[in-house]
Amino acid sequence: MLTDIVCINEHGGPEVLAFCQIGVAPPGPGEVQLRQSAIGVNFADIYQRKGAHGPHAPAPFPVTLGSVGAGKVTAVGAGVEGISVGQRVACMHPGAYQVTRNVPAGRIVPLPDAMPEDVAGATLLRGLTAEYLLRRLYAVQPGDIVLVHAAAGGMGVLLSQWARALGATVIGTVGSEAKRDVALAHGCHHVVNYRETDFVAAVLALTDGAGVAVVYDAVGKDVFVPSLQCLRPCGMAINYGTASGDVEAFDLQLLHARSLLVSRPTLRTYIATPQALAGAAATLFKAVEAGHLRLSVDRRYPLSAVRDAHRDLEGRATTGSAVLVP
Repeated sequence: MLTDIVCINEHGGPEVLAFCQIGVAPPGPGEVQLRQSAIGVNFADIYQRKGAHGPHAPAPFPVTLGSVGAGKVTAVGAGVEGISVGQRVACMHPGAYQVTRNVPAGRIVPLPDAMPEDVAGATLLRGLTAEYLLRRLYAVQPGDIVLVHAAAGGMGVLLSQWARALGATVIGTVGSEAKRDVALAHGCHHVVNYRETDFVAAVLALTDGAGVAVVYDAVGKDVFVPSLQCLRPCGMAINYGTASGDVEAFDLQLLHARSLLVSRPTLRTYIATPQALAGAAATLFKAVEAGHLRLSVDRRYPLSAVRDAHRDLEGRATTGSAVLVP
């Protein structure tokens, strides 16, 4: 069987994304064959395309990008139990930018009846990231005040909604007035336009000088060090993305006076085993069922328009989640 894929043969801009076909064999022992109807587009894919630091493992060219997709099971290999042909599933495994693929059964997540495949493809990676950021790395408590950078982006809207549902007061930062409306509609109590206002001064004013419990930062270089000034004593700054560039070395003494904590995590380590992936997905789906999260697809691109999808996301002119449709 032949299938369409998007791969790269060198690192660079969106123009290095190439289209071709490869053969797909029947699934081997412990594998599941998946025909994808939706493929997620995430900032991690841009890091991988550019050869930047990210949650991906180094691999020889050609490299098939992406890590998350959703669709239906078309074949099951020997020894696989609990997964059947025709079942609706999502998958977290490298090489998602292709239509049909074989993946380890342990990377498959069965979808609840109420979860559309396109929504799962567009939001699963972000949803699982939000789960560990809010429930495990820093367990948000009622009464906490949290700061979410890029609050109108795909990750920001999930973090803001879920943190609010957990009882936190949510302060978000955005880069435009249009994005302010998006952030306010998705969980933020207060929104600061960092292009017009000093966000550190605004956060300290909103907290009466006390600071926030945790900063969720997907921006990186432009905001990380100033964000440390926004933290309360023993607060935590979490840098989980670097849209503006990597955070370079900084003076550890900036943490000393208030015993601040810093983390640079990646989802991969939090869902490394089949059990961890299943548990995180179950927590996410329960939050959706309870109405704590409103998951949606904000932009759809045909697989042939993957370069446009990368340009739009990399340009930081987008809100919400995007999906490639084979």
